[in-house]
Amino acid sequence: MLTLKRPSQDEPGFFLSGILAILVHVVFVVFMVFGLNWKSYPPEGMVVELWQDLPEPLEPMPVQKVEPPKPEPIPEPPKPEPTPEPTKPVVAEPLSSEIEVAPPPSPSKKPDIVRKQEKPVKDDKKEQEREREKEKAKEREKVKAEQLQREEAQRQRERETKEKREAQEAAARAEQKSEVDKYTAMIKAKIRSRTIMPPDLPGNPNVEYLVTLLPGGDILDVKLRKSSGFAVYDDAVERAIFLSKPLPLPPDPALFSQFRNLSITVHYLE
Repeated sequence: MLTLKRPSQDEPGFFLSGILAILVHVVFVVFMVFGLNWKSYPPEGMVVELWQDLPEPLEPMPVQKVEPPKPEPIPEPPKPEPTPEPTKPVVAEPLSSEIEVAPPPSPSKKPDIVRKQEKPVKDDKKEQEREREKEKAKEREKVKAEQLQREEAQRQRERETKEKREAQEAAARAEQKSEVDKYTAMIKAKIRSRTIMPPDLPGNPNVEYLVTLLPGGDILDVKLRKSSGFAVYDDAVERAIFLSKPLPLPPDPALFSQFRNLSITVHYLE
């Protein structure tokens, strides 16, 4: 606490200095009370967030292009109307005794150009038509050639088939003839073995008989077709034919027709 010395009334400015001293102390006290905060506060806690993975970045917003407004067309200023030309006075020309004939107009070159342009187009069309006709002719020739080749191949196959068939038939006929000749010789040999030859016949006489056979070789009928001139020899051969039954025949039934009516000629001498 400050103790003010009571000044004497004789010192100058005593009152004014006292007021200033009081104001300074008041300001200091107010500053000490309200200007300084002597209370301490504990520090605030911190919150920490832990992330396992980094967050995906946000996709940027699409930026829309804003086109600037088109400037409005400026209307063109109206064109000034043409001023009419002053009419010239018509001057009458003197009549002439000779009438001038204007020369015929020269043909313009434009139609020539058009004709020159049209002519290649027509020629191209004709050329294209000719090419198409050639292609068609080639196609027809190709088709015709292929048809001829097919026909020739067909004829060749037919010839080969016919030749093969004829060869097979000829082979079959030859085999049949061989089989017929074989069994015919066997029949003659059997008949000759059963024939009792008469002795002392002159020359080499032969007798021919037509023998009708049944399936299995049995004899149905025997007819004399040509005599040897010796009845004794003819009778001996006929008896031998009946004694030879059954006559040997080929096992193929298709060959029996060759032996149904069998002509047998037997010679006196072999």
